[in-house]
Amino acid sequence: MVKKTHADQRYIIGLVNNDTAVINEIYTRCAGKIKSWIVFNNGTADDAADVFQEALMDVYRQGKYKSLELSCPFEPFLLLICKRKWLNEIKKKSILPVTNQEEDLLHIGEDTFAHADELENQAQQSKIFLEAFGKLGERCKEIITWSMKGEAQEKVAEALGVTYGYLRKKKSECMASLMKMVQLIKIAE
Repeated sequence: MVKKTHADQRYIIGLVNNDTAVINEIYTRCAGKIKSWIVFNNGTADDAADVFQEALMDVYRQGKYKSLELSCPFEPFLLLICKRKWLNEIKKKSILPVTNQEEDLLHIGEDTFAHADELENQAQQSKIFLEAFGKLGERCKEIITWSMKGEAQEKVAEALGVTYGYLRKKKSECMASLMKMVQLIKIAE
């Protein structure tokens, strides 16, 4: 099956042609997210800048010398490359065996595109969930939040000052409302 080239191919073309406007757009859209993720995962802002630069160079080389064609959005694709690079860097620093050779990191195959598509889909699902969750009443938000912590239902009921039976019924109603809102948001998009 031949995959259709994604509209974000323009970012690859921009990198290969050293198009300042496109490169600035890439930095604006992606650098902050990558920095946040790396800092959250025991890195520094400098580590994030290095990883981001290396990832862009890898994508540039793939585009220039190997005719890279995107079949998924650019942003999750670049984020995935940066995450792999950073996890590899952590393994090196920890003196743990490195599972990915540099050549593996440069190999951009179908699985990379699939992972990038999956990341984009997960981000979209999270956005929809949070939007729907925000529309719930305060009591429903409280019940769902407590329930998502993995606590026993009896403990949640006690913490919220309600009976176990009430909690189960109310949680069921709240989840039904949440799912209905999620469906309405999906339809509206």
